[in-house]
Amino acid sequence: MMRAYEHRHVVGFEETNLVGNVYYANHVRWQGKCREMFLHDHARDILEQLKHGFALVTTRVSCEYLTELSAFDELLIRMRLGELKQNRITMTFEYWRCTPAGEELVARGEQQVACMQREGDKMIATPIPAVLRDVLRTYDEN
Repeated sequence: MMRAYEHRHVVGFEETNLVGNVYYANHVRWQGKCREMFLHDHARDILEQLKHGFALVTTRVSCEYLTELSAFDELLIRMRLGELKQNRITMTFEYWRCTPAGEELVARGEQQVACMQREGDKMIATPIPAVLRDVLRTYDEN
């Protein structure tokens, strides 16, 4: 199996709708959280660069929902590198429900970010920093 960055999450009541299932937009929030924790765990230099004008701008996000989730479902979100191209990074996500019987794939997603640098009131495309590119390649799905 391909190596993946893993982020665990337990669904809370605040993430469900009136019917009791998870509101669809939360899957996208969880992608963002997984991405942030990846930076925290593996690319802290990037967190410092964010304070000095560097930006990871989300350009595309998607999610394919395979089954419903409910409060207190335990999830394992697996993130892998999909593609590095110029200043863009594409990450893929799998959402697995963890149960005593094993793991069940409940959704798949994808997110693309562009590396940008703030210069005054403009955003300028900038190459993917080497530290980020190198650590992402350890999670390459190809």
